[in-house]
Amino acid sequence: MTVTTDAADTAAVPADETTSKRTRKAAAPGVDPALVRQLVAQAREQGLQLSGEGGLLQQLTKVVLESALDGEITDHLGYDKHDRAGAGSGNSRDGARAKTVLTDVGPVEIAVPRDRAGSFEPTIVRKHQRRLSGVEDLVLSLSAKGLTTGEIAAHLAEVYGAQVSRQTISTITDKVMEGMAEWQNRPLDPVYPVIFLDAIHVKIRDGKVANRPIYLALAVTVEGCRDILGLWAGDGGEGAKFWLQVLTELRNRGVEDVCMVVCDGLKGLPEAIGQAWPRAVTQTCIVHLLRASFRYAARQHWDAIAKALRPVYTAPTEAAATERFLEFAETWGGKYPAIVRLWEQAWAEFVPFLGFDPEIRKIVCSTNAIESVNARIRRAVRARGHFPNETAALQCVYFAVMALDPTGTGRRRWAMRWKAALNAFEITFEGRLRTATK
Repeated sequence: MTVTTDAADTAAVPADETTSKRTRKAAAPGVDPALVRQLVAQAREQGLQLSGEGGLLQQLTKVVLESALDGEITDHLGYDKHDRAGAGSGNSRDGARAKTVLTDVGPVEIAVPRDRAGSFEPTIVRKHQRRLSGVEDLVLSLSAKGLTTGEIAAHLAEVYGAQVSRQTISTITDKVMEGMAEWQNRPLDPVYPVIFLDAIHVKIRDGKVANRPIYLALAVTVEGCRDILGLWAGDGGEGAKFWLQVLTELRNRGVEDVCMVVCDGLKGLPEAIGQAWPRAVTQTCIVHLLRASFRYAARQHWDAIAKALRPVYTAPTEAAATERFLEFAETWGGKYPAIVRLWEQAWAEFVPFLGFDPEIRKIVCSTNAIESVNARIRRAVRARGHFPNETAALQCVYFAVMALDPTGTGRRRWAMRWKAALNAFEITFEGRLRTATK
């Protein structure tokens, strides 16, 4: 039977020689190209579609899975089907039962063999398993992009022709969430060169829709790798008191020392950092400081203000930065006194990085390491709009965090980017990083 759906997904298998050449090139190692061509030709003659319900890919998946299951029960029993060696063995085949599993090519009905003793435990398709791992990975990937269970179900039905209930999708995501508690409480390294602190605000419907902060701590390890230490849902607005609880938890999980903590200009946060790690240098994030400055200025003046402030945070010394800031205050103080006051209040936490090597200054000043993470999280949060409760919000952020670097490319790029800075940290904070490598 021929099933016709969208042309992009279910076009009939073509017959020209060019396609045959592409098929030979695409054949996987260990697969006979002649056999593949024969199957394609047979499907073409019968008018069979490549994908879609009853298509060639679904039929091949069925044959492969059933063949693997037959091999598994043969290994389990110790003799082939119809082999007389099985007589009197105490166990034998007992027919098969029908089972539908959801695969990457759609739902496939297979026959799962049984044995009389009921001791056969298949591994290719386990007992009670209704989905192959590729489908679960797809559900988790869509969840990480902020799609709801209903949107995921609609996507699977539209693209794969698979009817997956919202409850099934929730079961898949909940199974992953079981590991969140373990991840959130895992032991941490004793020393980190840098920890970035920030909060993402999400909308939670708790009686009424309100903004709630999700606290995020991102660390750079002594090897130059990115390590997200945890996620915490707070009440009300972002506050230094809650940050103190977060930092205390990190210390209890094994973080004994941090060379530098980069954060926004939240009042009371430097004191909280000092309580957790007395030797840590608290550095106000330059990007946050600039962004806060723009909130007090008219849009048409943003470029001019950014240009005027650049000599302040790129000055070679604290004294030079003070001179450049006084020039800025003289030019813009009359029009925007709130910007001048903002920088004056943050000055004590702004100037520490001016005393470090250029490599450290570049990382802290021009590379806002946590912003790339925040951008991915905000994208997922915006896709959802608002959340019914705190757990749903944390789940969305957690999935986005877990999907940050699926190929490992980001990990390698981070290590290369931080190499020069870590050498500078080793010299500047002599001896403190070695504790982490012991």
